[in-house]
Amino acid sequence: MANGRVITGFSKPYVALYSATGTTITYSSGQILARGVSVSLEVENGDASYFYADNTTAETIGGLFTGATATLEIDGLLDAARSLIAGLPAASSETVDGETVQIYDYDDRQSIPYVGIGFIVRYMSGGVTSYVPVVFTKAQFEMEGLEAQTQGEEIEFQTTELSATVMRDDSANHTWRRIGEGQATEAAAEAVIKKLLSIA
Repeated sequence: MANGRVITGFSKPYVALYSATGTTITYSSGQILARGVSVSLEVENGDASYFYADNTTAETIGGLFTGATATLEIDGLLDAARSLIAGLPAASSETVDGETVQIYDYDDRQSIPYVGIGFIVRYMSGGVTSYVPVVFTKAQFEMEGLEAQTQGEEIEFQTTELSATVMRDDSANHTWRRIGEGQATEAAAEAVIKKLLSIA
């Protein structure tokens, strides 16, 4: 039996709208965000506290979580996912050459919502693969940027990077991250994420 496990993959990023009534958390409109390429999390902690006695450090309390920034690299957002995380108003319609085209406006009506974010981290330990579901219970995406370049002699695949602020939620214990035990299959881990984010 191996004494640890190594990360071998990242997949299935999900997102769902977050809502809180008192300490009761609910999620709605959950959906797949895009195809996952990578994820990183930079955690911010407060300063540790120390108690000194008998001329030495007698007790200490580690710095508490104060926030985090999650960076997700994905292939690219479809219209529904982009509208959800950016809080866009309903699309308007334009007729172009006899065809109806949906137009998405970024304007004063936009309101970026709080969301829950879920994804799967794949591990290997002793030759055995497991899939670990991870959920950030309350987060808010920053405005999506855009970077694209023209095709040269060969097609160069270009990805999208999204940044989100991760914070404590409004539950009684102010949870910010939930990690499920490793599952034998990706589908099983995906089912856990859907359960935690109330996705049918």
